[in-house]
Amino acid sequence: MLTIPTPVIFDSGEVHKREILSRLLSYVVPNQAAYTLKFVEFFVTEIETPATGGFSSREKVPFISFVLGGPGSGKGTQCAKIAHTFGFTHLSAGDLLRTEISSNSEKGAVILETIKQGKIVPSEVTVDLIRRAIESSKNHKFLIDGFPRSEENRIAFEKIMGAEPNFVLYFDCPEEEMVKRVLCRNEGRVDDNIDTLKKRLKIYESLNLPVINYYLAKGKVHKINAVGPEEEIFEQVHPIISSYEGAFK
Repeated sequence: MLTIPTPVIFDSGEVHKREILSRLLSYVVPNQAAYTLKFVEFFVTEIETPATGGFSSREKVPFISFVLGGPGSGKGTQCAKIAHTFGFTHLSAGDLLRTEISSNSEKGAVILETIKQGKIVPSEVTVDLIRRAIESSKNHKFLIDGFPRSEENRIAFEKIMGAEPNFVLYFDCPEEEMVKRVLCRNEGRVDDNIDTLKKRLKIYESLNLPVINYYLAKGKVHKINAVGPEEEIFEQVHPIISSYEGAFK
């Protein structure tokens, strides 16, 4: 069984590159070293980002909204409506990972191998994909869909990006409604069956809700009743986004 070292968040000036490699390689046995070296080199070369000023190369500081909600809560559908109406760029963490894998890049191979081994892709890897997508975009308004999924994700994002979201949209949907929606959709997803769905919902509740509560305490969360027709739900969303137009235009 492949052992993935515990993810480490590091600043460019925190420790020397060789020290990072030495420290992380100490977690693995010798016959895993070649793979792990590639994994660690990916961390060091791509994610040596200062803890602050992560967007200094852009003319405008990005305006960022996290879009959170359980599987089947309809957040992807509403993101598409927001993007069309207000000109946001919709970034899905899952789509970014899948795109990197399908690119057949070395980084994609590392991500795929991590998933095959039943491991969670380290927060730093996903945050770096988000960072690169933002840096390469001409837009300055972003919806980040399905991330952060945990407190570890949140801390990594704020550490690497040197920023918090401007606000958070939380699509609140009862479990029975999410189960019904996911099982009824016909997208060919292999993980859309009742057993795996229940597991996903348990993971969501245990990991994602603390993130929502964290931003609730900071007054950044807008809770949306995600039950009902798509257009009625968007009627709740529209005035929230409109209230920020002065900030993101």
